Amino acid sequence: QYEISFGEQRATIVEVGGGIRTYSDGGRDVLHPYDADAQCDGAHGAPLIPWPNRLADGRYSFDGTDYQVGLTEPEKNNAIHGFLRWRSWRPVSQDKSKISMATTLHQLTGYPFTLAVQVDYALNLDGLRVTTTATNVGNTALPYGAGQHPYLSPGSGLVDDCTVQLDAATRVDTDEQRQLPTGTEPVEGTDFDFRTPRPLGDLAIDFAFTDLVRDNDKLAWLRLTGRDDRTAELWVDDAYPWLELYTADTLSEDRRRTGLGAEPMTCPPNALQSGMAVIRLEPGQSSTASWGARLR
Repeated sequence: QYEISFGEQRATIVEVGGGIRTYSDGGRDVLHPYDADAQCDGAHGAPLIPWPNRLADGRYSFDGTDYQVGLTEPEKNNAIHGFLRWRSWRPVSQDKSKISMATTLHQLTGYPFTLAVQVDYALNLDGLRVTTTATNVGNTALPYGAGQHPYLSPGSGLVDDCTVQLDAATRVDTDEQRQLPTGTEPVEGTDFDFRTPRPLGDLAIDFAFTDLVRDNDKLAWLRLTGRDDRTAELWVDDAYPWLELYTADTLSEDRRRTGLGAEPMTCPPNALQSGMAVIRLEPGQSSTASWGARLR
């Protein structure tokens, strides 16, 4: 457990998975936490590399070669969220308000590539900033995608009591059995139109959204306002064209709907198989993406 702080902000970064376990401001959770002695549930705060979300049958092709990876969601015959969630990460630099965590993904069955990954966590006047950089340190080109899995906190109670705002025009639809993409639909006129703030209620969500509207700094924003009238905000830069929302309906009863999964993604679900927005990293090349959070 690695603690960083800035003013009244506090964050905890973990060795296992290299993710963020807690982030609060003035004692109020901004990101929904899990206990220090608990196994991380629902990928809380974890980097999702070298692909986010689901990969159908664990199969994909790259440069004319077919690959098969292990199924980590066997009940749905999917591989999910990459390879790094349960690996040890190490701090490569740290001071009071920031820390950089790193690991190397060596060649393995189904992904015979070598990828060095660093995630920088920093607290400042603007809140939390998280920057992920992946570098191909192997000898051949590799396919790459990235995401992370923070949950915005309602403060207390359930997300049902919150108001949500996300200016996204399009939702990625999925099938019910395997939650694999079946196409897209405009959010206008649907239950998933959050372009203006609206109560969440008991709506169940586990979908990616895209066509994000961005501000002058090319940031897109998700806002969750709790019963205390405080708003947990999450932003993504333009390296993240997709944002998955997940109301945590499948977690254990005591954790269900107590945070809103807000997953920045460089590519959509099943991207390694479809090829959509997969980043091709040549030897020596890097890819960087940033997201952040704050309390208002």
